[in-house]
Amino acid sequence: MKRIHYGISNFEVLRKKNYLYVHKTAYLELLDRYAPYQFFIRPRRFGKSPFISMLETYYDINKKDKFEELFGDLYIGKNPTEEKKILIWKISFAGMDAGHGEEKLRKSFNKKVNF
Repeated sequence: MKRIHYGISNFEVLRKKNYLYVHKTAYLELLDRYAPYQFFIRPRRFGKSPFISMLETYYDINKKDKFEELFGDLYIGKNPTEEKKILIWKISFAGMDAGHGEEKLRKSFNKKVNF
């Protein structure tokens, strides 16, 4: 039986630990077919983070060897898109100090990316 997750947005963890999640890999075909730049807006708690994590896992060249394990039984595993493996650099802006001026924002950003 699949477990319900709360607060877990990592696609790889969701798949490996058999958590329940909304399957959205069919959208990868659409994303590959249209504009190269995407802007995702949805209300809070609508699954943006797990979806972005799924995109990251699908396209990350460093996770290429896990494709069959993570996507093999899903729609995109049975209907893979053209191979587009790239290096992924993920930055989360969560927890950045954006409300106390430009200097604090700059310091917070630099700390986040380790400059």
